Amino acid sequence: MTVRRARREPTSPGEILRDEFLLPLGMTQKKLADHLGCDVKVVNRIVNGRTSVGVGMALKLGAALRTTPEFWLNAQRAVDIYRASRDVADLPKPIPRAS
Repeated sequence: MTVRRARREPTSPGEILRDEFLLPLGMTQKKLADHLGCDVKVVNRIVNGRTSVGVGMALKLGAALRTTPEFWLNAQRAVDIYRASRDVADLPKPIPRAS
């Protein structure tokens, strides 16, 4: 089994949040932050890709935007795996199966 590496970086949760939710809803980052009960800096860091979406924020985004927390966590996980695969030079060979 070989590990396939993605050619392009997956769409980040911040890009999804901005392009698929904030812009179509005509909502500012400040309004979303107020609705979520967090500082606008938190939303801004997510939108600009400077911080990851954690479990707590995924729960809040899911509830507020009628998605699931898994949607946000899967988007974050895809980005994390892509970036980690760029940093890991050599992956170990698979362990042989017992016969």
